[in-house]
Amino acid sequence: MAEHFAFVPIAAYGHVNPTLALAEELVTRGHRVTYATSPEHAAAVRRTGARAVELPWHVDLSAMAGTGYTMDNLVRMMQAGADELTSTFAGLLAPFTADPPDCVCYDAMGLPGRALAEKLGVPGVALAPNFVGNEHFSLRALMWPRDFDPADQRLARVGAQLGRFAAEHGLRPGALQPTDARAGLNLVFVPRAFQIAGETFGEEFCFLGPALPRRARPGDWQPPDDAPVVLVSLGTVFNDRPDLVEVVVEAFAGTRWHVVLGTGRAAPPGVVPPNVEVHAHVPQLDVLRHAAVFVSHTGMGSTMESLLHGVPLVSVPQTPEQALNGRRAAQLGLGRALETESLTAGALLEAVEAVADDPAVRSTLDRWRDELATAGAAAAGADALEKFLGDTTGRPVT
Repeated sequence: MAEHFAFVPIAAYGHVNPTLALAEELVTRGHRVTYATSPEHAAAVRRTGARAVELPWHVDLSAMAGTGYTMDNLVRMMQAGADELTSTFAGLLAPFTADPPDCVCYDAMGLPGRALAEKLGVPGVALAPNFVGNEHFSLRALMWPRDFDPADQRLARVGAQLGRFAAEHGLRPGALQPTDARAGLNLVFVPRAFQIAGETFGEEFCFLGPALPRRARPGDWQPPDDAPVVLVSLGTVFNDRPDLVEVVVEAFAGTRWHVVLGTGRAAPPGVVPPNVEVHAHVPQLDVLRHAAVFVSHTGMGSTMESLLHGVPLVSVPQTPEQALNGRRAAQLGLGRALETESLTAGALLEAVEAVADDPAVRSTLDRWRDELATAGAAAAGADALEKFLGDTTGRPVT
């Protein structure tokens, strides 16, 4: 039986991109997918065959970067999320009221999708593009600012605002608790072997791992014929780091490496060596197909894409979450983790040379790449959704 799935992830690359292969797989099976996102991601959504619903969502997570992630920044982000929910929910609700879904797949960290599922009275499934937590592994203990104060009155005001919103829309008071509430099914776009304490999670957590949509738009980037490629990218959010750009240029100028450097919002270097090509936004998947090493912020999306391509990681993290990802990759023998704030050109070059020439790293990456290639993450996710809906509604799924 064909079903109608609503997808409502956070409108950020690291949350949208991991879900695209799953949306495409559902469409291929004859289901309908209506995908709520920002205009920035709508074209990629439509390439999966899903219908895109564009909303004026703007995700700004820059306050989480580096040592500046404080209680003040956390409250500002929570307030912005509550304001965006209350101001845009009518636009999210309207198309799904006119064409109700059978299931809402919402971001595990987001509010709008949880509210939508509750409002429509349909089953909800959590989409987790990062590590997940349980009683054995606390994400909150690692991710929240060190000066977190649960008695801060600003938190109470945000909670009261969400409480009024819930009452206005007839939602349960606890419906909007993204960091605590587990769904009946949680689809995690990380392999169980990469998840910290992965063996302790129950059947309600389905660890899919990463996958790329078959209809992803190919690029035309080609590597040079005479030099190994190192990709350097600090991601799409925390990338205004001209100091790191200068360290990269100093590290690789005049070396054997051809560097593909993504500067993000930082100004391009004043002097660009012949072996460095500079992009504001790097064609990441195209370069990864040819890269020997990936110097990365180790956001989970980039980390998983690196593993899919069998490319060793050198982690230069910008946030606590990214640092955790980088340390986990290093722990599993998939690369090196560096301290960003004390990074020198010499240390960066040494780490790149080391992982590029390490046969143990190469062997481990080859195994992970082969296992991920045959895991069938998108198909496994679609299977889990079909079974979940059959179990939840009692309808046979064909």
